[in-house]
Amino acid sequence: MQSKDSSPPDGGYGWVVVVSAFIVMGLTAAVLKTFGLFFVEIQEHFDELASTISWITSVTIATFHLGAPVASSLCVKYTHRAVVITGGLLAFSGMALGCLGLNMIWMYATTGFLQGLGISFSWTPAISIVSHYFSKKRALANAIASAGECAFAFTFGPFFQWLIGQYGWKGALLIIGGTQLNICVCGILMRPLTSRCRPEVSHPEPPPPGNGASKRDKEGKSTITHRTFNWMLLRRAEFVLYAMFGILAAMSFFVPPLFLVPLSYSLGIDESWTASLLSILAMVDFAGRLLCGWYANLHLTKTIHLLTMTITLISTSLMLLPLANNYLSLAIFTGFYGFFFGTTVAVHITVLAEVVGMSDFDSALGLFMLIRSSGGFLGPPLAGLIVDMAGDYRAGFYMAGATLILAAVFLIVLDQFQQRSERGSHTNTKSEKSPLPYTSFHFLKLQKRRYQDHDVVV
Repeated sequence: MQSKDSSPPDGGYGWVVVVSAFIVMGLTAAVLKTFGLFFVEIQEHFDELASTISWITSVTIATFHLGAPVASSLCVKYTHRAVVITGGLLAFSGMALGCLGLNMIWMYATTGFLQGLGISFSWTPAISIVSHYFSKKRALANAIASAGECAFAFTFGPFFQWLIGQYGWKGALLIIGGTQLNICVCGILMRPLTSRCRPEVSHPEPPPPGNGASKRDKEGKSTITHRTFNWMLLRRAEFVLYAMFGILAAMSFFVPPLFLVPLSYSLGIDESWTASLLSILAMVDFAGRLLCGWYANLHLTKTIHLLTMTITLISTSLMLLPLANNYLSLAIFTGFYGFFFGTTVAVHITVLAEVVGMSDFDSALGLFMLIRSSGGFLGPPLAGLIVDMAGDYRAGFYMAGATLILAAVFLIVLDQFQQRSERGSHTNTKSEKSPLPYTSFHFLKLQKRRYQDHDVVV
């Protein structure tokens, strides 16, 4: 049977876990976001083409997504704490070995593969354990944890530039790697919930005969199921629909940051003003995550409805953004996009937990990340092709907005599917209760018929 702490504490030590996840988000996703600052330095050192250098980031992103199912399965088999600590050591190793700068293959293997694996092994269990610690306040907790990515990205830009100026790109990589060792400290603070991470079956006494024995057997079977990675989620319609949403959303989310700066240049906006657009994007993203998490915690709106609304608003802002013709209008539309993007990130993990249930959440998160990666890989090249054909950067934003509209359609279908399932279960419950009044009615009818027969005989 499961231990007594099976219900999420929804607070208390859970907030320590949230703060730890906040820092982990900053030391993983924010580092990945700002790694472009090393691009020119590494290119000049190796004297290679830009496409050759860009493969470092591509390998990191690919490994980050492909390693998510491995990280999730390890969380199920061991603990979230152990996987996060391992991720911190891998991330440090990637940066520390990468600072040797032997050749491009070496960079792919270290700052690419090892760093990506470290990010995957840190990010995935950190997000997962927050959902295990919270139930009613899950949306707020996830929002606060994910906001670490924005907060650290805002400060890492100037900090990394200062490190490169003071110690060169190799010294900066080593210092950043040392900073990432703090992921291990955060992992140590992520105290596992025994019933969630490794459910245990206790046998204090032999099971009683009859129904008690079968009940005990079912509990044992469910425990074994929770200790293995559940690949059968791919056969569940709800998960498949949400995964389709994830693919389409990922196709769109990587496009605006890619073409925002080139679009501003095409409008004749000064370089210094263009850089401020990225700062605006980070700040409103941070605000959007916290505000949406707070609102979702009030439970005034169903979470999947809230996610559908934010996706629709993002697509609207992306459709309007190409209409900008100066810095002010571009900054306003960028702010709208960043804010609604933050609201989406704040609740999409919470919706995933509601779709599959907490017993399968670890497996679902890994599979969702793996499937979603295909959208991240296809989105930027497809948008680039459309931009080349149209000869205008605005076309990329139209493509992203249209794709998000299609993603919202899958959320609507998922919501309708869930409502139909709920109505079906409610109907079944009613039918199970109906035999009692049905039998009573027929009993009274039978008694009346007997009395009538008796009168006729007399």
